[in-house]
Amino acid sequence: MPKKSPLIAWMIALLASPCLAAEPSRPLSFINDIQPILTKTGCNAGACHAKAITGQRGFRLSVLGFEPEEDYEAIVKQGKGRRVFPPAPEESLLITKGAAIVPHTGGKKIEPGSDLYKTLVRWIAEGMPYSQPNEAKLKDIAVEPSRVTMKVKTSLQLKVTARYSDGSTRDVTKLALFEANDRAMAEAGDLGLVKTLDIPGNVAVMVRFGGRVAVCSVSVPLGAPVDSLPPAKNFVDELVFANLKQIGVPPSPICDDSTFLRRISLDIGGRLPTMEETKAFLASKEPDKRDRAIEAMLNSPDYADYFANKWTSLLKNQRAEAADITANFAFHAWMRDSLLANTPYDQIVRQILASTGTIVSNPPVAWYKRVKEPTTQVEDVAQLFLGVRMQCAQCHHHPFEKWTQGEYYHLAAFFSQIGRKPTAIAGEDLIFHKRGVAQTEHRKTRVMLKPAGLGEAPLDIPPDEDPRLALADWMSKKTNPFFATALVNRYWKHFFKRGLFEPEDDLRDTNPATNPELLTALAKHLTDSNYDLKSLVRVIVQSHTYQLSSTPNAHNAVDRQAYSHFYPKRMAAEVLLDSIDMVTGSKTDFADLPAGTRAISLPDNSYTRASPFLKVFGRPDNASVCECERVQSASLAQSLHLMNAADVKAKLTASGGRAELLTKSEQPEPKRIRDLYLAAFSREPTADEVRISESHIAKPRTDGGGKPLDSQRSRRNGYEDLLWALMNTKEFLFNH
Repeated sequence: MPKKSPLIAWMIALLASPCLAAEPSRPLSFINDIQPILTKTGCNAGACHAKAITGQRGFRLSVLGFEPEEDYEAIVKQGKGRRVFPPAPEESLLITKGAAIVPHTGGKKIEPGSDLYKTLVRWIAEGMPYSQPNEAKLKDIAVEPSRVTMKVKTSLQLKVTARYSDGSTRDVTKLALFEANDRAMAEAGDLGLVKTLDIPGNVAVMVRFGGRVAVCSVSVPLGAPVDSLPPAKNFVDELVFANLKQIGVPPSPICDDSTFLRRISLDIGGRLPTMEETKAFLASKEPDKRDRAIEAMLNSPDYADYFANKWTSLLKNQRAEAADITANFAFHAWMRDSLLANTPYDQIVRQILASTGTIVSNPPVAWYKRVKEPTTQVEDVAQLFLGVRMQCAQCHHHPFEKWTQGEYYHLAAFFSQIGRKPTAIAGEDLIFHKRGVAQTEHRKTRVMLKPAGLGEAPLDIPPDEDPRLALADWMSKKTNPFFATALVNRYWKHFFKRGLFEPEDDLRDTNPATNPELLTALAKHLTDSNYDLKSLVRVIVQSHTYQLSSTPNAHNAVDRQAYSHFYPKRMAAEVLLDSIDMVTGSKTDFADLPAGTRAISLPDNSYTRASPFLKVFGRPDNASVCECERVQSASLAQSLHLMNAADVKAKLTASGGRAELLTKSEQPEPKRIRDLYLAAFSREPTADEVRISESHIAKPRTDGGGKPLDSQRSRRNGYEDLLWALMNTKEFLFNH
């Protein structure tokens, strides 16, 4: 008889377990039996009866059942008790609506005669108890298996067990909610059946029941042979290549020198390499020339310009009115100078959070000009610097995490002693510490709460000490599980297009990293280097993982998260505009800024409104701490703008621009074409590209009236056409 596989044995054991058998009869309670049904069927979802303020059709429940006492009141006592009918439980509105026996806007939620239906009927028949005497409370839940390896396009049934305070357990698989964190990799059915798709890697299935969460981590190997790997340059390579070997996804080879130089110039400096830089780099025979190029870029003003653009956008350096210009310029200049001087990351954050004084004397104060409300302050700080989304916890327990309302207001208490005084400058305030007891009132309980870091004990902070300094101290501790982790994931996404967890600012147990060992190692590197941002960039871009070709091999084209090849990414709006200026030899003028100022050096969002190009290509308005505000997806409007817009045409035909200079050049035609390709793509053209380009440039042309153009004008038009064609290629528009 053939031996059973572990997977088949697991399935047989699961089917034979009590989870699929009828549960022994026991007294029911609202809190342990009915509330889970309301959550499972979506009755207390935000789109249904938990809709803010009004609920649905006069019936309101708490979000995901986090306020069971209020929900019990709404079902049993409100509406004159019309939702339950003990003499004939089956006739209760709670049941007839849910089973769509009578019209129900939300449709059918339970099947008549099903286990859920029978449980609701029995609970009403038993007198609708809220709880039973000495009833055990839900302690946590466990999912089995918690870690598993599954082949592509296979299925596995999960089992969820609830554990209670009296030591008892209960199978709640049918009542739990399941959700895969990457739906392109796996699907999770309503009853916990997980189906993998055709993308290899690591995916997590989040399980929720009764306000508790658990995670099943699924590894989906491709199983291809990984016979050879590039040499490991550092720990990044060791951990990425180990994962690739484990899941059977062979990496692409190392990219060529042209691709590498263009890649780091765009990712570190936000610009294309100059033709002179490209020629020198390609001609160099130095074995460490890539590391030298990285250092040169890190020590250039371009690095500070590019990352200041990134950070001031996330920190909401927004011009809402003309009077904001001083604050906008001062804050941007301060951030740029901090990055240029390589000020440690924890010190930059400390100077922002604990800033006092006026913007003129202390530019980081400008953050408080835009972020005024304590709720916005705590939510922005949590999401931007800790990678934790706390918005939900202001009103109720976080649905996907352990954070409660109490922890929200403990964190908010750090900002409770911020004082403001108007200054002689209209719209500008003096920020100061009020010297009082740091505490904030809980929105629901009305209890005053002291400051506390997430998961930490409350602090007793003397009235004369600024609580924001204590917040900065807690955040920068090497043992803090959020601060360094959130930053390295944000930077990893910047360079690799995809974070180790996605979204890049949603750090939680139910959203695990695809390579948790690498995430931990990067965070440790950052703290060990005393929050040296350049050191973090260096270790990432020096890795052979970052330097892999973007061209997939026969096996890894389906990979979207294991970094087996470089994932091409569109240039950001500012970078693309600067690149077009550089290739065409033109300039874009911006109000109140010196001639020649690049788009990546713009201090605030006001220039987006004034530039059709930046607007259509998705430069953010600096209204949010979420990277998602920047539009990176392609659109028809973008394609049409590149092909037809007046501002792009003006750059192609600019007096003294590249097309005119190439036309007047005395160099041989192939040499001129070579220089153009080096400027646009940082590579030599192929023989076919030279032949086709020469043929097009030499082609006779006529004007609008059909009259032949002179050879000089015709050749210039040919170069303008060639520039236009190169600018509209994916090779130009993408960093690859």
